[in-house]
Amino acid sequence: MVEKVLVCLLAGLGAGLGTGFAGMSAAAVISPMLITFLGMEPYAAVGIALASDVLASAASAWTYGKNKNLDIRNGLLMMAAVLAFTVVGSYVASLVPSRTMGSFSVLMTMLLGIKFIIRPVMTTREAMQNVSKKKRMVQSIVCGAFIGMICGFVGAGGGMMMLLILTSVMGYELKTAVGTSVFIMAFTALTGAVSHFTIGGLPDGWTLALCMAFTLLFAQIAAKIANKSKPETLNRVVGVVLVVLGVVILAVQYLK
Repeated sequence: MVEKVLVCLLAGLGAGLGTGFAGMSAAAVISPMLITFLGMEPYAAVGIALASDVLASAASAWTYGKNKNLDIRNGLLMMAAVLAFTVVGSYVASLVPSRTMGSFSVLMTMLLGIKFIIRPVMTTREAMQNVSKKKRMVQSIVCGAFIGMICGFVGAGGGMMMLLILTSVMGYELKTAVGTSVFIMAFTALTGAVSHFTIGGLPDGWTLALCMAFTLLFAQIAAKIANKSKPETLNRVVGVVLVVLGVVILAVQYLK
């Protein structure tokens, strides 16, 4: 039990910081930790990770929303596409070997972190309004479908890919991108978790409760700090968090 608490604490710490600072899916951290150190079946681990993502993302979105760093309207189409394809991805995941896209997700996390450090996102809210409605609509649907497949299939990479798309493709400034990302991720994680539990059954109750509690705690701490930070500082913090988490996840995956 002591080992289980410690593993869940460390997993929740990494997942919470990734969620609160960068809108990253908690599953990217929690899944490999549970699989490697607790010997949990991969599909069940992804389900626990997605469930942990629900409260952490929702609480973070609330914090970003209170600070006016949440764009709900322009994220609705993307959220609809993500939700639909998360279910598809979750079903496909039950039919193929686990961790098929794990290395890709970790690599993208590290590269995105380096990108924020070297080339910070300094877009203003005013500049966000220059994108045409038609272009943003098409981008939201196509990108949302792709993100949903990733989230449902491996339970990882959804938030990371969403952050990349919101900042680089759709022209969001960083705080609004993270706020919108965690808002959408709360719903995609819920859909993914329900799908996983319906298909694969309920996981260990203690592990689920511990991961959800620790992830929520550290996500709230990170979100409050992020909303008070300057854009330059937040870019560096997000970059460092992503790079460190990428290295840690990679180490955990190949620990065996």
